[in-house]
Amino acid sequence: MTRTVRAVSASLAVVVLAPVAAHAGPPLICHPVDTGGAASLPWGSGPGWNTPQPGYDRGRVVNDTLALLTPSAPIRARMETLRRATVYLMRDPDRARELLGRLEERARDGRPGEGGALALFDVGYLIETYKQARIITGRDIVDPGRDGEAMVRDAVKRRDKDPDMEYAAGLIASGKPSAKSSR
Repeated sequence: MTRTVRAVSASLAVVVLAPVAAHAGPPLICHPVDTGGAASLPWGSGPGWNTPQPGYDRGRVVNDTLALLTPSAPIRARMETLRRATVYLMRDPDRARELLGRLEERARDGRPGEGGALALFDVGYLIETYKQARIITGRDIVDPGRDGEAMVRDAVKRRDKDPDMEYAAGLIASGKPSAKSSR
């Protein structure tokens, strides 16, 4: 009887805990975003979050990312492109900082309306993605005091509460320790 109880308990634990394990890790890094068929950086196939395309020249990541982040690129494609760029560059902090600097230049250019909100979104989302990469690499790519989340929330306001930007802001918030967990 106790063997049966143990077997049932173990099976129940797998059923209950498997979804939790499948969603472990920093959300901006470990949870791919469906682009809805929109273009993103090249990516390999396989299970998990860390499947860069073998043979892709990482020296192209900065320029390829900038080329993909056009005003017509959907928010979720932007999110996935920035996630992939981070995975490609998280062990190359100089090139990662170059990407951030180039995105910051776009945001400083003061693009009006839609373009300005998207540029601000890209910078804020990348900052927060880099901060979450620290969990994996143990290195800071960006000053941890930078508030990319505030930039994303500002972009949400500028775009009349875009639901995909709100989703991104929620993902950023979900990757931060809550007041309850820091006690």
